[in-house]
Amino acid sequence: MTAAPIRFQPGTVVATVGALQVADNHAILELLRRHLAGDWGVVCDDDKKANEAALKHGARLLSAYDVNGERLWVLTEANRQQTTVMTPGEY
Repeated sequence: MTAAPIRFQPGTVVATVGALQVADNHAILELLRRHLAGDWGVVCDDDKKANEAALKHGARLLSAYDVNGERLWVLTEANRQQTTVMTPGEY
């Protein structure tokens, strides 16, 4: 299986304490891989469309994934300087 191409650069990648309590490093890296490939996870269709537009116009990117019965978000800032893996409650 070939990995999907990276669609944008993440900048500095960080994970919050809450994200690290939900997922191990391997799972977080997999979420990051999916996010960078444009697999936005379980966000609604409007958010998927907003992400696709953000790739062209430089806005924030948000993905959501369910891991171990919990929801994690992966958020890349509009300037692409940082990507954060977090729980929704940490936003």
